[in-house]
Amino acid sequence: MKAPTMNGSFALFLQGLVVLVGLGTLGLMLWEPHLEGRNVNATTFEIYFKDPFLAYVYVGSIPYFLALRRAFRLLGHVRRTGSFSPATVADLRAIKRCGLAMVGFVAGAVIIILIFSHGEDGPGGVFMCLLAALVAGSIAGTAALFARSLQSALNRASALPA
Repeated sequence: MKAPTMNGSFALFLQGLVVLVGLGTLGLMLWEPHLEGRNVNATTFEIYFKDPFLAYVYVGSIPYFLALRRAFRLLGHVRRTGSFSPATVADLRAIKRCGLAMVGFVAGAVIIILIFSHGEDGPGGVFMCLLAALVAGSIAGTAALFARSLQSALNRASALPA
């Protein structure tokens, strides 16, 4: 049994998709605070430097962008070599850790929302956090599953005589 492979053009397509997702997310993160109810008439300084929760969200997005970087790197390695390797397993494990870190940041956001929410704001914010945690947890679980499967396939491939 040989090591699992992937078509180079498909890996390039996926790399482009990762870049588009990253740029879209970054654009949304920079554009959306200007539309929020209390920030509609605020200056840029007031939006970005007087809202500690927004700063927390930006710090909490670091694992997301690190996971995208690792996914881009993983796909680049696969595109160059044409197959998966222990380096790709390490990237998948790093993506899993990033997903778990995102779940931790989302849990912290829920706590902040529950402590500081007033009236109707709390349930909607908590629901959005639960959705984000579900997505991040799914990514972490999927990356862990792929890493485990790929590692066992690589172990089987290396155990066979050449």
